[in-house]
Amino acid sequence: MNSQVAEENPWALRILEGENVTVNCSYKTSLTALLWYRQDSGRGPALLVLISSNEREKHSGRLRATLDTSSQSSSLSISAAQSADTAVYFCATDVQCEAGT
Repeated sequence: MNSQVAEENPWALRILEGENVTVNCSYKTSLTALLWYRQDSGRGPALLVLISSNEREKHSGRLRATLDTSSQSSSLSISAAQSADTAVYFCATDVQCEAGT
């Protein structure tokens, strides 16, 4: 399995506590799964959600990830954001390599 970084919107979001926030990303390759990560300052990335290519939506607590393979895009929504949610969020794709590639 190979992990490739997809393209996220390259800007910071400023929101108030209690608001809902959505981060979008797009990708340019076929995939077996899309992964959303969170990286706190001074720490390594931590996996938040893995959504398989045959899934359209996945929930985990206050997080909701969607995947639209036809438009090659995904979103991560956080409901009722808290100051502890401050971090860098990014997505990556899992692609299956075939022999000879």
